[in-house]
Amino acid sequence: MSDAMSEAVVEENNALMSHPFVRQIVTQLRALDSYGTYDTWTDAKVLDPLILTKERRREIPVVGDPDETTIARLKAYYNAIASTIERECGLMAVPMVNLTHEGFGRAIVTVGKLIVVDRTLRDVHRFGFDSLEKLIAEVDKVTSKAITLVNQHRDVAKL
Repeated sequence: MSDAMSEAVVEENNALMSHPFVRQIVTQLRALDSYGTYDTWTDAKVLDPLILTKERRREIPVVGDPDETTIARLKAYYNAIASTIERECGLMAVPMVNLTHEGFGRAIVTVGKLIVVDRTLRDVHRFGFDSLEKLIAEVDKVTSKAITLVNQHRDVAKL
């Protein structure tokens, strides 16, 4: 592991660590950890690989296949988005991620028969966010659009 990847960028005392989405994604990441690797890790250490600073991003090849850990992080991200949407609208939200071995595909979140999130995925091996602030900003944007869709089409969302 190189210097940029080994240095933690998420601090445990960061005020954003208590944001509801950050709490949820840490919960999802821990839930997908079937080998208990994260059991002794702090929440900041669990979340840290999702933050790809410019230095970290530079170290990842432009072309490559995602490993299982990266795919697990991606799934945890969409699971946390679905959980956030579900908490906000009171209806069950279900994420689905479909990927090729090369890291291309699609992620959707449905509420009933309504698709509330639809993302084309590219270069999944480079999945991450520039900062914790950008992660939260992106999630807020995605979830607010999803909640608006649910509220506009509640009859379809209840199917």
